[in-house]
Amino acid sequence: MENQGFIQSITKADLAVCENADNFLQSSMWGEFKSCFGWKHHAFLINWEGQGTIPLLAISRKLAPGFSFVYVPWGPQLPIDFNSKDRPQALSELAEKLKPFFRKTVFIRFDPPWYDENGAAFSDEASFLSAGLKRAASTVQPPDTVLVNLSALVEKILESMKPKWRYNISLANKKNIEVKSGGAQELELFYNLLKETSARDGILIHNFEYYKTLFEKCAQRNDLTLRLYTAKHDGDTIAAIIVLFFRGFATYLYGASSDSKRNLMPAYALQWKAMQDAKEAGCTQYDLFGIPPDDNPNHPMAGLYRFKTGFGGQIIHRPGCWDFPYKPLFYNLFNLAESARKKLRDRKKKSSIS
Repeated sequence: MENQGFIQSITKADLAVCENADNFLQSSMWGEFKSCFGWKHHAFLINWEGQGTIPLLAISRKLAPGFSFVYVPWGPQLPIDFNSKDRPQALSELAEKLKPFFRKTVFIRFDPPWYDENGAAFSDEASFLSAGLKRAASTVQPPDTVLVNLSALVEKILESMKPKWRYNISLANKKNIEVKSGGAQELELFYNLLKETSARDGILIHNFEYYKTLFEKCAQRNDLTLRLYTAKHDGDTIAAIIVLFFRGFATYLYGASSDSKRNLMPAYALQWKAMQDAKEAGCTQYDLFGIPPDDNPNHPMAGLYRFKTGFGGQIIHRPGCWDFPYKPLFYNLFNLAESARKKLRDRKKKSSIS
């Protein structure tokens, strides 16, 4: 690729440089956390030509003996006012300049967090392809989501919701749904509900140690908060969610619910309580973290779309995952295998819901 001159230099750095990341997936906490589960973290300082130095977190994992791949979660962070049309070429140049640091790497995968003020991804597919990038066979972080603006008055946040959502929040209160927040004290209860949810909805979950370690890593930090919210009725824990607060943003990471008492609307009460707490903590955005790309009623997760968009936030679309192959032959083999796994997962999910 012809040098576009977006990057002046790249320097390998200690993970501590990611302390000031603008999102939790680029933070040093996330690098430390993922290193507990088979990943290796790598930190860099990217000196963008004439626009300052910004840290970058990348994590890598073995594919096979002697081969690995690299993943950049919600990165790179680009300088303010970076020309949107240059973003795919900047990714390509960044991949080329990172290549010497990853000699045995098959490909590097970027998961950019970019979207414009209207919620659309900054660049179209053709611009990524022309920059030598390949659309990944599957996504990692959800590219489509809903952002609720918490900077408005509480009454305005409620008013922006669909009437049925306001009614369900009120109903949960009338039915004496008790919502509590805290740390990992009730993590085992949450995990039992999560297993129940996984069996019902056909979703993949991590083992218990994954969630436990996440709480432990977050507890060591002063700049973020991880909260477990539980909804109880007559002593029964019937639903729970995990929400992370970081630098003015709250992100709904995980949710679980029982098959019983769902008519009491605990999921609505949980989200509303988390939004209120996030606002009180100074957060200006609440990310519901994942919906289908549109309101297609035939999508296996159409119910998730209806639930999350009912809270009245802005629907946004990020670019999704894009790969830059370092070893094209091995990458093509991996891509075929990943595509096959995704089709199998989708079939299983569809059959579990239908």
